[in-house]
Amino acid sequence: MLLDFFPSRTLTIYLAKMFVVRIFAWLAVLVLVLMMLDLLGKTGDILAVEGNGQSELWLYVSLRVPQLIARFLPYSVLLATIIMLAGLNQNSEVIAMKAAGLSAHQILAPLLMMGLLVAALSFAFNERVVIRATATLKAWENVEYAAIPEDRAARANVYFNDGNDVLMGGTLSGSGVDTVLEDVAYYERDDAGMITRQVTADRATYANPGWQMTDAAVFTVATAETRQQDSVVVAPGVELSQIELRRVDPEAEPLAELSDSIAALQAAGRRTDELEAKWWHKISGPLSAVLMPLLGAVAGFGLARSGNLFIRAVIGMALGFAYFVVDNAALAMSSFGGYPPLLAAWAPFFLFLLVGETVLVRTEE
Repeated sequence: MLLDFFPSRTLTIYLAKMFVVRIFAWLAVLVLVLMMLDLLGKTGDILAVEGNGQSELWLYVSLRVPQLIARFLPYSVLLATIIMLAGLNQNSEVIAMKAAGLSAHQILAPLLMMGLLVAALSFAFNERVVIRATATLKAWENVEYAAIPEDRAARANVYFNDGNDVLMGGTLSGSGVDTVLEDVAYYERDDAGMITRQVTADRATYANPGWQMTDAAVFTVATAETRQQDSVVVAPGVELSQIELRRVDPEAEPLAELSDSIAALQAAGRRTDELEAKWWHKISGPLSAVLMPLLGAVAGFGLARSGNLFIRAVIGMALGFAYFVVDNAALAMSSFGGYPPLLAAWAPFFLFLLVGETVLVRTEE
């Protein structure tokens, strides 16, 4: 019996069903509360735009809810684990299962199995829904909740270096030779870094090479004169490859597309450690749903008296939240080269996997 991971079909279904119900119940509570708090801060900004109303508020909710689900699903698994096992312990159901010959790992087996299923669903949900909602919401936020641009990949407040010179754009949209910069400013600088000429225009298109600014205002610093020109070509060193590389947003790109973006950046000689860590974290992140039952399991065992149950629940909560802290810290360290990408994404997972197993074996097995 000790070698049988699921010794009882009835018990497996009972625990799995109880676990899943609590996961999604806690997820619904967390998302509902956090969405209401988020709306309190964003409603004024959305309704401040002329023409926006209730439909735009619902649009914001539809774009924000997938992000909240993706972020707080692991927390829901942790809370569901602690509440469920604490209840089973308090009602002596854990004692009954152990008296029947089940080990702690066998009791947790249905929870780990459902955690793996939740992780798979979370990964698919992130790849199919969350990245699209994130891209749309960012494009909407870039225009300060005005009409959402048709090009959801549009970027705001971009700048490019052409030697000493700088090309800046309020909005970058389109792709390839159809790329368009709007609210454009070009600063021509000397070797000392001082601006010698400033060119501004509402729009600039790719001129191969350079960028053609139409109806441009050219200000010459030496003479303090401004003159209008129908067309000016600037920044011949800013190529389309630079433009495309600036579009990389790991939160708004699926795994395959992010792989291509990383390869393009590497081919251009750019540093990609942060993006590689985010690539790996797209896999390790959802797997935290498998880790949470192990970290929260300490709440389900031991004596349910004299405050021991509460202390164990607090320990399980602390272990779970410590994982999220370490996980975020590792990603932050990777962003400036402190950790290799693979280590930053996977080290917290395996570290707390060992911690959870050690606590479980030392106390229960």
